Amino acid sequence: MVYDVNIKKLDEKAIIPTYGTQYSAGADLYACMDEDVTIKSGETVFVHTGVAMEIPVGYAGLIYARSGLACKKGLAPANKVGVVDADYRGEIMVALHNHSNVDVVVSHGERIAQLVIAPFVTANFIECEELSETVRGEGGFGSTGK
Repeated sequence: MVYDVNIKKLDEKAIIPTYGTQYSAGADLYACMDEDVTIKSGETVFVHTGVAMEIPVGYAGLIYARSGLACKKGLAPANKVGVVDADYRGEIMVALHNHSNVDVVVSHGERIAQLVIAPFVTANFIECEELSETVRGEGGFGSTGK
């Protein structure tokens, strides 16, 4: 399924997100900057993309790490998964954290993260005295395996 998503370049140098293949779930987000940025080991830096977009109502833009960048250079979103709400109209930025033990340089036009547009459910939370019982019950954090 393909949806039209309005996107606005906030900087003439910005690169519109692209999909690597026909069946890619995530569209690559590109760094948009005037000069290289060095992200020191253990540091987090906000990297601009130079774009804003209209996520469709009922959907969210989920910003994930690019596997190659995370595995090879140690760079991944600091918040693990960024969430872009449908009513947000500001610039998409990625808080990249350097998990490696060396400084890493990010350049203009480099693919820095991937954006997955996904549907979500809004919950109507109802307070109650008891929850329904299940076989699992309150077991968590490894309780279902050895």
